[in-house]
Amino acid sequence: MAKVWIDGKLVEQQDAKISVFDHGLLYGDGCFEGIRAYGGRVLKLRSHLQRMQRSAEAIRLKPAYSMDQVDRAIRDTLAANGMTDGYIRLIFTRGAGTLGLHPFRCPVSSTIVIADTIQLYPPGLYENGMKVIVAQRPRIPIPCLDPAIKSLNYLNNILAKIEAIDADVLEAIMLNMDGYVSECTGDNIFIVKGREILTPPTEAGILHGVTRQFVMKDIAPALGYSVREKMMRLDEVLQADEVFLTGTAAEIIGVSQIDTHTIGNGAVGPITQELSAEFRRLVTMGAPED
Repeated sequence: MAKVWIDGKLVEQQDAKISVFDHGLLYGDGCFEGIRAYGGRVLKLRSHLQRMQRSAEAIRLKPAYSMDQVDRAIRDTLAANGMTDGYIRLIFTRGAGTLGLHPFRCPVSSTIVIADTIQLYPPGLYENGMKVIVAQRPRIPIPCLDPAIKSLNYLNNILAKIEAIDADVLEAIMLNMDGYVSECTGDNIFIVKGREILTPPTEAGILHGVTRQFVMKDIAPALGYSVREKMMRLDEVLQADEVFLTGTAAEIIGVSQIDTHTIGNGAVGPITQELSAEFRRLVTMGAPED
């Protein structure tokens, strides 16, 4: 049985509980991070903790623990579960309060660390590419709820994910309200045109993905590529030589088909394969924790 770190204590999974009055449960009032460990090192942990801090500040949630204490809690949770490779879910909830919306009537926030394994997509999709659809549901606009805040309110993503599942695929591309490509329900999106790699910018309404940044700043440059941010219409994505997705759980995965449109020759493209192999090399030799 897994051990979970919750509010300063490691407890058995069945004993990891929050109050039914917690605003994280009642209103999706909180934030989270998905983090990966490879070979005992936590990939880009500092980047994840910095993003978590930004999310908490954006919703005016005061964490009960410092980021250094959360860092230690993550490592302790991995150790308690005997894990060197795995997936970590870090959660801040607003904490228990009243049934009303008032967030500042929750006196103490809660911190939860879960360490487990995850397999987002079947291995065959990494070899052959995955089919995705374009969701009919648009990405929530930045002024309404900035997607850069990794909040516990993921219903916009979930409803688009349901569209994908109904279409018998596992991911959907979301467009923003102006019709520009934003991101997928749980992954950032990149396209390759010739030797140029492009990805939507902040103003498209995206989560600032840690793996996205790893590709842009570390992996692509190591292979002699640069990545440019660009607002893109769907037609530009459909005409790309290659399309791939990135995410902490997904890592790097190629897209072979969007709706009924085949991408490239319908196989995982050579640049996507290079990026994926370099990602694997970097995390195997010692995942960078900065």
